[in-house]
Amino acid sequence: MSTTITLVSHAPGIVTGKKYLSYRTYVEGKAVYFFFKRVIDITGSMLMIGLVFTWLFPLVALLLKLDSRGPVFFLQKRVGKGGRSFTCYKFRTMFVNEEAHEKQAAKNDSRITRIGYLLRQSNIDELPQFFNVLLGQMSIVGPRPHMYADCHQFGSMIPRYKLRNLIRPGITGMAQVNGYHGPATDYDAICKRYQWDIFYLRNASAWVDLKIMTRTVVQHLRLLVPRR
Repeated sequence: MSTTITLVSHAPGIVTGKKYLSYRTYVEGKAVYFFFKRVIDITGSMLMIGLVFTWLFPLVALLLKLDSRGPVFFLQKRVGKGGRSFTCYKFRTMFVNEEAHEKQAAKNDSRITRIGYLLRQSNIDELPQFFNVLLGQMSIVGPRPHMYADCHQFGSMIPRYKLRNLIRPGITGMAQVNGYHGPATDYDAICKRYQWDIFYLRNASAWVDLKIMTRTVVQHLRLLVPRR
């Protein structure tokens, strides 16, 4: 996907043709697209759960239990569509700690377990989020859901940051396939992710979703190929 972006305007709307629409009105006008997007979300999540999760879950659960004490799943409140709260499911990748719901994981974070590191590197830790997709709390493609602490912090730094909450958050998204994956460590990283999220909000379509999903699969396959 060879797309370039420029600095995001903080204008409260979008010019389409000769009309000026608010972001909310613009999104609501894509009802047909979002209907079929939901159909794909349900179908895709059922296939992933039935064909992958059913056999992978026992293996991951065993490895986690052998590696460290704590639950198999990590449950965390995240910000969803419309700013509504939902419980996001992940495989646990850290030792149980009091900062898990407020502090992002950092590079070489001592809280991450050995198995947790492998799960994070392969993104297998996010596989349980297909249950969130099936429940209608997330989509396969969309802006990544934030912890409440991050949402408030980023919202105080960038005007209209919460526009990204007009649509369901996703397992993968435009920012992720363009290299912005993992913790946002500085203002530039936060701003660039926001730019890609708003770019997706303005340009979301079945074709764009397909390209994002394809790039995500390719990136994951490359992780499995040893580097020379």
